[in-house]
Amino acid sequence: MNRKTLVLPAVIGLLAPALAACGGSGSGDNDGPITAGTTDRFRVSKEVPAPFDPAYAYDAGSWNVLRQTLQTLMALPRGGGEPEPEAAQKCGFTDTGNERYACTLRKDLKFADGKPLTAADVKFSIERVRDMKVANPSGSDGLVSNVETIEVQGERGIVFHLKTPDATFPYKLATPSTSIVSPEHYPKNKLREGFDLDGSGPYTVKQEVKNNQLVAAKFTKNPHYKGSFEIQNEKVELRAFDSATSMGKALEKGDIDLMTRTMSPEQIKQLSTKPGKNIDLVEMPGLEIRYLGFNTEAASVKDKAVRQAMAQVVDRGALAGKVYPGTADPLYSLVPTTITGHSNAFFNKYENPSPKKARDILSGAGISTPVKLTLTYTTDHYGPGTKKEFETLQQQLNDSGLFDVKIKGVVWNTFRAAVSKGEYDVYGMGWFPDFPDADNFIAPFLAPDNFLKSPYRSKAIINELLPTSRREADRLSAAKSIERMQDIVADDVPFLPLWQGKQYIAARDDITGVEWALNSSSNLQLWELARGVGD
Repeated sequence: MNRKTLVLPAVIGLLAPALAACGGSGSGDNDGPITAGTTDRFRVSKEVPAPFDPAYAYDAGSWNVLRQTLQTLMALPRGGGEPEPEAAQKCGFTDTGNERYACTLRKDLKFADGKPLTAADVKFSIERVRDMKVANPSGSDGLVSNVETIEVQGERGIVFHLKTPDATFPYKLATPSTSIVSPEHYPKNKLREGFDLDGSGPYTVKQEVKNNQLVAAKFTKNPHYKGSFEIQNEKVELRAFDSATSMGKALEKGDIDLMTRTMSPEQIKQLSTKPGKNIDLVEMPGLEIRYLGFNTEAASVKDKAVRQAMAQVVDRGALAGKVYPGTADPLYSLVPTTITGHSNAFFNKYENPSPKKARDILSGAGISTPVKLTLTYTTDHYGPGTKKEFETLQQQLNDSGLFDVKIKGVVWNTFRAAVSKGEYDVYGMGWFPDFPDADNFIAPFLAPDNFLKSPYRSKAIINELLPTSRREADRLSAAKSIERMQDIVADDVPFLPLWQGKQYIAARDDITGVEWALNSSSNLQLWELARGVGD
């Protein structure tokens, strides 16, 4: 284990996927839509009234739907890299301090209903997310909270004036939270409840809904779309499944053409070694991370010695190897290994797991053992491995003799709102980045407007290190500040990183473009898919 690792920007996209392929002909109707399976479940409820409103949606599953239908000023290019214009014709900072960002829209942009899209709509859309008065537990507004004013210059010119320098702002304009919407369909100070959504993106969508739950999202190529993406199909469908098992059976039977999040570790292993007839497994680099979060004001974990002792006991290698063999790697920082500025901050501080060192930490703080804790996780959002993951964590902590841990599983809609309300002392979450920069693995967790509503505050991070890192357009120059923030997290342990995952898609062998269908944030790009001829 290297004590400190600094990785230059990698080709974070999908340039070199690995295929476990099997020959044979493809399946399905050549004239029918390409159908993708997912275990993401979308429900409209009191806790989640507007799953597809850009002012509310802030998870990978919802963004998979938004990205197909809505359009942003910028977009990440194929294979990763710096954002490029999408709805915009050109964009760039117009000052040396990274505080004034100007864009010019493409000519003759239209919403899917044929009505013109102008700079005024961009201003409305981003101000709506920033200023939404409705209580929003998701934290999507944090991506645009640094926008002070927006200036419209004619039909196509838009200028953003930022409160503080932010070299990562172009990346934020590539996220679905900054999607352009029509004031005719999206009220300024009210969420658009339900599943309806429309914009100017690659597709229009019709939803199949049963019992307030989305069964399928059916996308049709938008004839008015003008942007940087080349649409490879006329129709594509995203179909929801209750489990990875039922989704896998549908792929084997040819009822769907591909499946993505979330496959079980067992399915991935099986497809890697013995792929089914006419099925390919595509493995890609990923930036997904899993971690434990702490309510640092809760009595059971308020003393950081408790959190440090947990960090000293948890064996990430054993956890990843037992629950996610070959599909996940131990993670010793909130910032993943392929991101500029990553350091192994937790390993640097705690080295290998040691119950003896953990006991010394607790006794030095005068804390009696065993420490009683409940670890809460969501049962239906991150895949079937989550329960086993938390059973393994429970066993590791209890076997140390220092903790008396219980675990509790909760459905996602209830879980997500409860986390924001501070109802859980310790909880398990995953993070799929909004964009591939260290800032997006730090600010969403540690800034005052963090998406988890965490009470933890570090003055050094908020007042000094985060602003300093954001001033650097050259992200390598920001590495020193980024590394220092990781060291502070390792010492205070408001979050405990566990593992970093890879990305997978399993597809029928007559489907082309699969290697481009996921970006580095695990978001689907269904426009890349086409139906070809199987082997």
